[in-house]
Amino acid sequence: MKFDPLSFFSFIQRYFHKKSVPSFEKNDLNVSLFRNDAEFDWLYPEHIELMSHEHWTPLAIACKAAEFLAVPDAKVLDIGSGIGKFCLAAAYHFPKTFFYGVEQRLELHNYAEDAKEFTQLANVNFIHANVTQINFKEFDHFYFYNSFYENVDQENRIDDTIETSFSLYTYYTRYLLHALTEKPPGTRLVTYQSLEEEVPIGYKLADSYNVFLKMWIKE
Repeated sequence: MKFDPLSFFSFIQRYFHKKSVPSFEKNDLNVSLFRNDAEFDWLYPEHIELMSHEHWTPLAIACKAAEFLAVPDAKVLDIGSGIGKFCLAAAYHFPKTFFYGVEQRLELHNYAEDAKEFTQLANVNFIHANVTQINFKEFDHFYFYNSFYENVDQENRIDDTIETSFSLYTYYTRYLLHALTEKPPGTRLVTYQSLEEEVPIGYKLADSYNVFLKMWIKE
């Protein structure tokens, strides 16, 4: 996305207007920003902030997942990156790894780009595209927070700007399964709140955290 200075200015204004916590450290914005979910979520408009509990990766989960995926110089792809929360948190804590997020909703992609400008993190990038338009050969490891499930649970989908259906859930799941199957041994995958239908047979469970977060490595 081409950088829009007016959009970025509004983004900064919104953050400082909403910020009223006395302990806010103005000398290092990112220290405060990545301290907890409430701090981070305040970056965004209220309707985006209210989706955090259900749709955006909690910072504690992001750190656990990124710790497993953060091989130095590797390229990690977040499949369905939303407002960029996982990628930004991961990039902040693991500066030697490159994190990419693909998101098909333009509004969410734009918020992610604004947040990237705000944090000034150099090892994170966002792609506005459908997952089927991504060349998986360009990435080493993957994070997946069940972004296809809104095709099944349509009452809790983010919005109505894209088509959703059970057939699309099946299509996307099979597409991802095939793409991950084609990756070489040693490929790492983290799933969060997933039904695991996209995890190929050749991926071995290496670790797990609080039942919902699982780390896999292709043998």
